[in-house]
Amino acid sequence: MSETPFVRSADSAASTVPMLHIGGDWTLDHYRPLAARLDALRAQLRADTRIDIAALGALDTAGASLLFELLGQERLRTVLADATLAPERRALLQAVAGALTGPVAEAPRRSGSAIGDVLEHVGIATGIFWRNLTGLLGFIGITLECGLRILPRPWRWRLTSLTANLEKTGLDAVPIVALLTFLVGAVVAFLGATVLADFGASIFTVDLVAFSFLREFGVLLTAILVAGRTASAFTAQIGSMKANEEIDAIRVIGLDPVELLVLPRVAALLIALPILTFIAMLAGIVGGMLVCALTLDISPTMFLSIFENDVSLRHFLVGMAKAPVFAFLIAVIGCREGFKVAGSAQSVGEHTTSAVVQSIFVVILVDAVAALFYMEMGW
Repeated sequence: MSETPFVRSADSAASTVPMLHIGGDWTLDHYRPLAARLDALRAQLRADTRIDIAALGALDTAGASLLFELLGQERLRTVLADATLAPERRALLQAVAGALTGPVAEAPRRSGSAIGDVLEHVGIATGIFWRNLTGLLGFIGITLECGLRILPRPWRWRLTSLTANLEKTGLDAVPIVALLTFLVGAVVAFLGATVLADFGASIFTVDLVAFSFLREFGVLLTAILVAGRTASAFTAQIGSMKANEEIDAIRVIGLDPVELLVLPRVAALLIALPILTFIAMLAGIVGGMLVCALTLDISPTMFLSIFENDVSLRHFLVGMAKAPVFAFLIAVIGCREGFKVAGSAQSVGEHTTSAVVQSIFVVILVDAVAALFYMEMGW
């Protein structure tokens, strides 16, 4: 049964120092009557008033907040030093006082020029980029070390996980990759036919479609699709495990999270992306062949004959050589962002977005560097 709270003032028997006696249950049930009397009680307090809480009954956060408003921070500190106060009530009052204490006033912003602010942002962005680069290189090193360590030990290969990830990253992505590259191949052929017709060179549309898809579009479009589809999935899966503390449990039972979670995903994407790239090349060329047959009167037989005579095998190899590199980078970035999740749903979403952005950026950057390298080498 709750006891009615009370607050009364009295003079100390030994001296004229005023005394404020606080007793009863300071809980949510009595919040309204106590809050109504708060201003009047606060007006009766003097600087030398002593506080007696020996008769204090039940206390919850509502009552603790009222006590903080009544006594203020300094008097509450004196009450907390009272040896008769129970430890659990002292902890409750300290927590409520810490929550109700106003934030520290922000330091006034220094005045600066627009150029200085721009340079500051450039410096911050450069630092973030450098930390991401070094972190990515470190994670690549960890992944390679773990892969080389278990490579000669087939009994430690996670074949079940590899098969499951291969189905998700490879087989399930075939329809979207084939459809997109087919449509892009048709668009490239249509634009090529439109432009080259002005020069009487419409027949070279075949070479345009063949070279663009074998060297660039096939692997690049596939890598971008996989970066958006698979890197985000890797980050979300590992990030959810990190948020649920499942990765900590894996470490506690003596297993390596990199070996258990990263390597099967990397291996699956190393197998899936070259296959998807080959499918993308075929779909893009078929799309171009269809447009040539409909708009240029180039039959599929003639298309394939020109393709065979003008396009050498090295163009196919140049495009396929980039697929494993893109696959490794996409898988590593997706897994690394998953391990960086802090433990909340918001963090999972932020790092999933970051994984997609980083993967697409790295894919395009590496493709541009590879194109310059092939050009210089005459390939």
